[in-house]
Amino acid sequence: MEGPYKYVREGNGKVSRVIRIGTRKSQLARIQTDSVAEKLKGLYPNVHLEIVGMTTTGDKILDIALSKIGEKSLFTKELETALERNEVDLVVHSLKDLPTTLPPGFTIGAVLKRENPHDAVVLHPKNMGKSLDTLPDKSVIGTSSLRRAAQLKKRFPHLEFKDIRGNLNTRLKKLDEKDDFSAIILAAAGLRRMGWDSRVSQILGPEDCMYAVGQGALAIEVRARDKDILEMVSVLHDPNTVLRCIAERAFLRRLEGGCSVPVAVHTEVKDSQLYLTGAVYSLDGSDSLKETMQTSIASDNKVEEQVDERVQRVGVTANNMPGPAQDASEKLGLDLANLLLSKGAKEILTVARQLNDAR
Repeated sequence: MEGPYKYVREGNGKVSRVIRIGTRKSQLARIQTDSVAEKLKGLYPNVHLEIVGMTTTGDKILDIALSKIGEKSLFTKELETALERNEVDLVVHSLKDLPTTLPPGFTIGAVLKRENPHDAVVLHPKNMGKSLDTLPDKSVIGTSSLRRAAQLKKRFPHLEFKDIRGNLNTRLKKLDEKDDFSAIILAAAGLRRMGWDSRVSQILGPEDCMYAVGQGALAIEVRARDKDILEMVSVLHDPNTVLRCIAERAFLRRLEGGCSVPVAVHTEVKDSQLYLTGAVYSLDGSDSLKETMQTSIASDNKVEEQVDERVQRVGVTANNMPGPAQDASEKLGLDLANLLLSKGAKEILTVARQLNDAR
């Protein structure tokens, strides 16, 4: 059979399409991709799944380049290129790594049930038993996130914060094998997926550190025109996670935020209400704005009547979920962002972006 798709011939002569899943080659990316492949295999036992590891120059890229464009965005672009060229059919990402506006022709076809979205403290072995509160003055904490540093500088003024780069394995190695850091801050979800729960000495609640937009959720990116694949992966959508992440992404997009500015969120679904707390910070955390809003996401469970791959909300296509609840979630994010903008959020973020660019 000709065309952009790949097929295999079964022993009984039947021809089946091969679904190729693109992934980065890091251990965490592979674990996340394998978990999605396993779910799809359970739902569609007759489908042939093939995992394609994308090679990049990875750690060989100069740190200076990474600090400007970001290692993750480099990988994201590379995977999207493979998707565009029909070399793969779907790609598994950490949702927080995906921009709020996707390139034309792509969509997020599934947002899976969220793992713990909070950040975790991993201590140097010599500090076991301590917490951020009880670490000695001037202890150095490693984090590559402006969002984490801004919140924690304000909350724990006796600590110092320094950049630490690389994937999870690299960061843990830097922590354990040198004396540069007393602790590092990592996403709890990644540590759990790697099976490293035992290294978590403290989970940071929203009063200490709110999380990044989409943190803890996996997303499956597909070609928007590929209706078969879109339909296939859509069963993996977790409704509550989808609504929370649509609100969070709409909030971030309206603020024109990204990794280069400290923006944080916290969401909760309770009694058919979606609660969104959003905040913006100056780089040192001294200046901030934080507000909470809520909306009803109750619906009559009527799903979108006409499946149209062009109906995207902040990059997410969820045709198997009620449209009004998705619209309400998106509006909540926009409304909260507009409230913060009316109180001066743009000025705080502009200064943060300029200072970060100058670093």
